[in-house]
Amino acid sequence: MIYTKEIAAETARMLLQIKAIKLNPANPFTWASGWKSPIYCDNRKTLSFPDTRNKILNFFVDIVKNKYAGAEVIAGVATAGIPMGMLIAHQLQLPFIYVRSSAKDHGLQNQIEGVLNAGQKVVVIEDLISTGGSSLRAVDAIRAAEGNVLGMAAIFSYAFPHAESSFAEANCELTTLSNYPHLTEIALEQGVIGSDQIELLNQWRQQPESWGK
Repeated sequence: MIYTKEIAAETARMLLQIKAIKLNPANPFTWASGWKSPIYCDNRKTLSFPDTRNKILNFFVDIVKNKYAGAEVIAGVATAGIPMGMLIAHQLQLPFIYVRSSAKDHGLQNQIEGVLNAGQKVVVIEDLISTGGSSLRAVDAIRAAEGNVLGMAAIFSYAFPHAESSFAEANCELTTLSNYPHLTEIALEQGVIGSDQIELLNQWRQQPESWGK
């Protein structure tokens, strides 16, 4: 779910303004998975714009303070969740860890880097939620290490029904600054897309794996 409607709208405007998100229903992008998509999201670009970066940081800090006041550790999901997660931890003066997609095959074979003690309350930070698979694997890793995951916060979600059900099944609360429905609403308002494209964009969110084929 989004944190607030106001933050969802402001975040969507910022992501469109810095071109962290691009919409092109007429000439879809191809994801690494092979899916055709009318949207491409690269939230790493937020790091290059100090005003945007700071606003997003403050939104996240507000979420942790208000929703997860007992948080003891901030965790970033590798790789895109690491920089913002680190900034949040620094702002809140909390320990920081990050979670790899899988354990290293050498050295100490860590999947979690940093110090996580059993029972510590953790808020996980992501930049983008698509299917939710990699994000929830990070949650599983923290739980396997006996960390107590309070929830996950992310900049943006495509709000796929499958992802939402996966988070519910994993009993992991997900809060995002903005999401696809709010993004398309703002894009229409700004003239980035036309009203005749809304139905097409909504069809993609419902069946992304088969859209455009």
